[in-house]
Amino acid sequence: MWPCLKGHKLAGIRFRRQHPIGPYILDLYCPSAKTGIEVDGAVHDTPQRIAHDQRRTAWLNGEGVTVLRYPALAIRDNIDGVLAGILAAVSGR
Repeated sequence: MWPCLKGHKLAGIRFRRQHPIGPYILDLYCPSAKTGIEVDGAVHDTPQRIAHDQRRTAWLNGEGVTVLRYPALAIRDNIDGVLAGILAAVSGR
């Protein structure tokens, strides 16, 4: 997904990769919309990881950061739909 976002390729919007916020590192981050994007592989399906991701998202939300999560398979199989969802989310913030 990074090749589709880097260099302001998505509607001229800036994204950063591997952006730290507090104790966490977001896969991708849009500073102008305070939106983090997480790419979730199969490891995120375990009960322990689900609980960790929920705590992480709650903490980031408390800092004013919206977190969008996309399964890696959705990115592989429907990148246009994922990009449209990201654009809709960051355009509204």
